Amino acid sequence: MIKRQKVYDLYWYFAYERQNIFWKKLNSEEAPWTEDTILRAYKFCNSYRVNDRVSQYLLKHVIYNGRKYKDEDMLFRILLFKLFNKESTWELLLNHFEDITLETFDVKRYSEVLEDAISSGIKIYNDAYISCANKAFGYDRKHENHLALLENMFFKDKVQDKLVQCKTMEEAFHIIKRYPLIGNFMAYQLITDINYSEVVDWSENEFTVAGPGAIRGIHKCFIDKGGRRDEEIIRYMYEHQEEEFKRLHLNFKRIGNRPLQLIDCQNLFCEVDKYCRVALPNLKSNRTKIKKKYAPKKETIVYMYPKKWDIFIK
Repeated sequence: MIKRQKVYDLYWYFAYERQNIFWKKLNSEEAPWTEDTILRAYKFCNSYRVNDRVSQYLLKHVIYNGRKYKDEDMLFRILLFKLFNKESTWELLLNHFEDITLETFDVKRYSEVLEDAISSGIKIYNDAYISCANKAFGYDRKHENHLALLENMFFKDKVQDKLVQCKTMEEAFHIIKRYPLIGNFMAYQLITDINYSEVVDWSENEFTVAGPGAIRGIHKCFIDKGGRRDEEIIRYMYEHQEEEFKRLHLNFKRIGNRPLQLIDCQNLFCEVDKYCRVALPNLKSNRTKIKKKYAPKKETIVYMYPKKWDIFIK
């Protein structure tokens, strides 16, 4: 491998500095939480994926909301939430149905609620990443095809029975990605979220998938990958994180004693790609600007983590 050293080192700096911002905000320190003008001006994801707002909502309101669900219902809840990936859409459905389970699921009724929202000018999808929108099930509307997908998965194919029998994330990934409207990157995100629950307990670091943003970040960090696949580069970062933080004299403060996982290292490449659009604009890619400016949120997040991680922070 031939590293573009300045950008490669920037990867570790970004992980460190973004994590410092997380801790300072958590400890109620006054803004600004960094001297980095780019991090102050633009919105970036956390160094740990699980600390991002949508992941926290998924944990608190979809998975660990205090109610006990059958495994099949939990899997359905996670996939439905993540296909839209938007908190307000979940709450909209909750307001119209007793709860979100296979028993209350009806494509026509769910679709009517979402159609009414769209007609009122309400966005029902999160634009953090673009989900596939072809007419795989014959409907003109994206949400109708996604609801039909869920019906096909859970009522026709009984995907829940297949997923609970999977021994690894990769095995589950190949089951999920076979479905229309779900590409490789989306399938990887979905199995990661499923693994937050207690329905399964897969090793997080035996498998990863490089998304489009991560691939752009990898190309900026490495002049030559030395024949390695993008996923192998992500694993390289995961395996060398401790020595790289030490080399750069960066005191990276973990959550619990949890190092960055493969999913986090994958995401960090995406965030570094974004950061470089401002910091190093001469490194060209098909994206030249950062979409979102940073806007502080008023509400305080009380962080929680999957129970099996045994992590508690104040």
